[in-house]
Amino acid sequence: MISKTKISKRIGNKRNPEIIEIINIAKKNNLLDLAKKLSAPRSQYKNINLDELEKIKGSTILVIGKVLGSGYINKKIKISAMGFSNQAKKKLLKNNSDIQSIKMLLEKNSKLEGVTIIWKK
Repeated sequence: MISKTKISKRIGNKRNPEIIEIINIAKKNNLLDLAKKLSAPRSQYKNINLDELEKIKGSTILVIGKVLGSGYINKKIKISAMGFSNQAKKKLLKNNSDIQSIKMLLEKNSKLEGVTIIWKK
């Protein structure tokens, strides 16, 4: 586990104000594991393709990284990520999946109940 103080120090290295805001929301909601993952270097973020998302159990997914458009997805999901490629967005919208920002997900589900978190290990 990481302390809120250590996370605050790691925020100093971030330049994207949106990521800083999401980390602060996660800290406020005592989601320290999420705040730790978001405050990690960008090389720790996971880029995931749609065909990999197809294999993941659960209908609500949070990707700490970017969703890429390689492959196909046949199930309807709610997905939040740091970013989406144009091709991934088109395929997800065509599939009637719900695309939202991580900030929106945290506002709707502050405890992240029932959410599968994907990130590089």
